[in-house]
Amino acid sequence: MKTWILVLTVMVCGFAKAQSNELIVPKTYVALKAQKELTIDGKSIEKDWEKASWSDEFIDIEGEKIPKYSTRVKMLWDDNYFYILAKMKEPHVWANLKQRDTIIFYNNDFEVFVDPDGDTHNYYELEVNALNTAWDLFLTEPYRGSNAVINDYEMIGLKSAIHVDGTLNDFRDQDEGWTVEIAIPWSTFKLGYNQDVVPVDQFWRVNFSRVNWEFDIVDQAYVRKKDENGKYLPEYNWVWSPTGVINMHEPEKWAYVFFSSKEPADVSEFQINEDEKIKWELYALYRSHLKYIENNNARAANVSSLTNESIEVEGQPLEVFLKSHDLGWNLSVKSPFSGKTLIVREDGKFLSK
Repeated sequence: MKTWILVLTVMVCGFAKAQSNELIVPKTYVALKAQKELTIDGKSIEKDWEKASWSDEFIDIEGEKIPKYSTRVKMLWDDNYFYILAKMKEPHVWANLKQRDTIIFYNNDFEVFVDPDGDTHNYYELEVNALNTAWDLFLTEPYRGSNAVINDYEMIGLKSAIHVDGTLNDFRDQDEGWTVEIAIPWSTFKLGYNQDVVPVDQFWRVNFSRVNWEFDIVDQAYVRKKDENGKYLPEYNWVWSPTGVINMHEPEKWAYVFFSSKEPADVSEFQINEDEKIKWELYALYRSHLKYIENNNARAANVSSLTNESIEVEGQPLEVFLKSHDLGWNLSVKSPFSGKTLIVREDGKFLSK
């Protein structure tokens, strides 16, 4: 397969230049193991789906407004696939993009974001519309850095299906909504031939987004609505775990999905560990430093230039260092919990040693 790298200069769904300094507490979910491989048909009639719990209702991406229409997800896994089920209320189910790897969020869509190792680099995005047209991407790092978007990346073996509770692309009636069912092969996340990537009793960083547009009817077809100046009205971004800013591409804020092997599973078994909470503080400082550099055209001398508040996790004070060097800068702290040194580099990549 020919692979080419596209450095995107147009708007990408959920991306805005503004960076959020606010500390975001991510959602969590315990995914149960399916007892047998699921049939991907959009109908979710298997008993395994009945056992899986629904997520919290999606909320506006900035974390405050309640969306116009309801969205919830379920997750399962087995030895071969990561399964995702999304149920979306929508009185007018429509889509017109049929070519794979076009900009699917120009239709109403459902989006999946996955960062397997949680370092905010080398992560995956999948978008699907109500015609079951997919756009799959591999991103070397978020758009705040010098990233590359591999648009020719393919999730080989991807399965997806749509079920519409109503009639697709018929403006004469009202629908109940649509459901998307997805199976992503674990193998698509491999970075090496012999790598074992199935996260048994481990967590990955995951998030979901739903893009929804205001519409008009033109020539008896749905189209995105424009304002009086002929510009498209902005889309709604409804997400599972909000980022606090109109930007899905801050992976450090994504939710935690724990893939439990226990049967029956205790859905309360997963607790976010203290080092992860330290990462939240480091990334809040990281975003503050990016803003400082933007405003002052220079790096800050130390952490006290970024915040006057003491930094602590679970009652333990943290001594965070901002270090500049010939190749850039980084933030670091020695964890009082694990004894590891946790680092966020200038390019946003997280390291632990």
